[in-house]
Amino acid sequence: MLTRNLDKAREAYKKKDIEELKRAHRLSAPEMHKHEQGQYVKSVIYGGLDGIITTFAVVAGVTGASLAAGIVLILGFANLIADGISMGIGDYLSTQAEDEYNKAEREREAWEVDHYPEGEKQEMVEIYKGKGMTEDDARAMVEIMAKYKRAWLDIMMLEELGIVESNESPLKNAIATFLSFCAFGFIPLLAYVLSLFVPALKAHTFLTACVLTGATLFTLGALKTRITERHWLTSGLEMFGVGSLAAAAAYVIGFLLSGLA
Repeated sequence: MLTRNLDKAREAYKKKDIEELKRAHRLSAPEMHKHEQGQYVKSVIYGGLDGIITTFAVVAGVTGASLAAGIVLILGFANLIADGISMGIGDYLSTQAEDEYNKAEREREAWEVDHYPEGEKQEMVEIYKGKGMTEDDARAMVEIMAKYKRAWLDIMMLEELGIVESNESPLKNAIATFLSFCAFGFIPLLAYVLSLFVPALKAHTFLTACVLTGATLFTLGALKTRITERHWLTSGLEMFGVGSLAAAAAYVIGFLLSGLA
């Protein structure tokens, strides 16, 4: 818990404003990269992007094949639920596997520290020497660090193994991914659902789906900058382009294979 407002510090960096950077360091705000509100932002954004792109690709492919709106809904919802479950399970298993691996590596490092601390100290000395420290300074730093086992293990996990430990819940990650996939993946189908109740939309259903999907893709791409720190406009346009390319490819394939339906 550092006395620095991380969001303000990031804004200062973007503006290259040194005075604002100093003010950010004087603000009493906990600096946490995984705070409660943003802990599952990655799962929500990437789950949503995958959901909307894959579902819209199905919609575009079926429309390219000139099939009925009912077929769009059947294939669209089948893809939405099946892929959503697959994404959620995949997120759960990958997060769980990563956590288990990290835990096993930490237990191994703790065992080595308990049974051969001098060897672990020498490893850290070599690491710090590789970063440009003199041997005397590296040894002094390691000797101080070795007094605090938890801190020593934390630093070794990062410096020696390149592992950044987190407290993410595999189950919550999976739920966030599944719900985001389904929520955003439903958007390309929304126009077709509405056309069942508003007949005037039937003549422009696919166009409406394109507009809704394009706007959502751009918005999700812009929100992705909370993870990537890129400019929101560039990220939004990039995601819009990727989604459009996937949809165009699906539409062309559907058109070319329409004779099989």
